[in-house]
Amino acid sequence: MSRVNARHVDSDSKMKYLDLLWTSIAQLETRDEVKSFLKDLLSQSEAIMLARRIEIARRLLEGQSYRKIIADLKVGMDTVNKVQGWLTAGFGGYEKAVSGFQKELDRRFSKFPKANKSVPYSFSWMKQKYPLQFLLFNLISEKNVKK
Repeated sequence: MSRVNARHVDSDSKMKYLDLLWTSIAQLETRDEVKSFLKDLLSQSEAIMLARRIEIARRLLEGQSYRKIIADLKVGMDTVNKVQGWLTAGFGGYEKAVSGFQKELDRRFSKFPKANKSVPYSFSWMKQKYPLQFLLFNLISEKNVKK
């Protein structure tokens, strides 16, 4: 896809194109519809680039340092600065998206049991490490819990 310099597009055309984009996204109802639309619209690298900006915003809102974000995500200082600028002088879109995102993740992963980090060689660690050896014990424990 050829690049378009936004400075060379007249303001009426800009408004028309952007309105088409906003309206197209707004009329989608489900996550799968949005996912399909964005997969058709964006290349994989464009999607990853946008997703990393969202992740940077999430981490900045959590109070993580620039250094940690740069090291973890392997992004440049300019990228983190741009996202910080959008957070402080933008329209509140990042904050809205990130807060909704965290609620959705909490809801989605609440179905899965949290990983039990047992102390090595403790009784609970042994039960996890060697489940067949503790099969009878686990069956009796489950039966007592259900009562």
